[in-house]
Amino acid sequence: KSTMGSFLGNSSMRAAAGGSCKEDVLEGDSDLAKDRAGQWLRRRRLDGALNRVPKGFYMNMWNVLNRCRGIIIEGKVIPQSLTQEMTAGELKFALEVETVLNIIPQPEYRQLVVEALMVVSLVAEQQVVDWLGDLISAQEIVHVANTIFLQDQRQQDGDAVVCCARDKRESTPTGGLACEGAAYVCSHFYDSAPSGSFGTMSYMVRAVVCSLPCFPQDGDMDCTIS
Repeated sequence: KSTMGSFLGNSSMRAAAGGSCKEDVLEGDSDLAKDRAGQWLRRRRLDGALNRVPKGFYMNMWNVLNRCRGIIIEGKVIPQSLTQEMTAGELKFALEVETVLNIIPQPEYRQLVVEALMVVSLVAEQQVVDWLGDLISAQEIVHVANTIFLQDQRQQDGDAVVCCARDKRESTPTGGLACEGAAYVCSHFYDSAPSGSFGTMSYMVRAVVCSLPCFPQDGDMDCTIS
């Protein structure tokens, strides 16, 4: 009886204060949204710090190198010649690729570079084109994807309009982004899920098409569906 009376009393107090069950639910949704904020950024930082890559990543990089002169990351080139010296499944080849990836100091940025390279590997795997180009800059793909992301954020009035999607991007006294995004990539892009219409992989695909010279920049491209 005392428990029920306490419940009723608390309900009366909430009603008197203008509260309602609906407001409690909305507050719960807000708390859930706050908990989810930073989820993908933290995950990418963790994966990058632990040097995690998707299954089959190094074999995919071997296939990519067979269709270009090399992959450039932080000024360091992974040359096509490695495919002549090592097999796709050889540990030494994986170590060569990992060594170059580890030049990137920011773990979350490293993971976006890995995502960009995975999209490039899909192009090679599906044999969309015979030759991908000379040197493929994985970092250029990431930055083009970030630019397209910010364009969509302006149109959709997304979260990034408070920082990088402004007409005039603000920076810190040290020259970094106001949102503290690593390598001049918006923190909201780092915190986006890979999948979905507004996911990072969607932007990576668009960036690959814009960045690689093997894709026509005007007109339509025939795609055979099997």
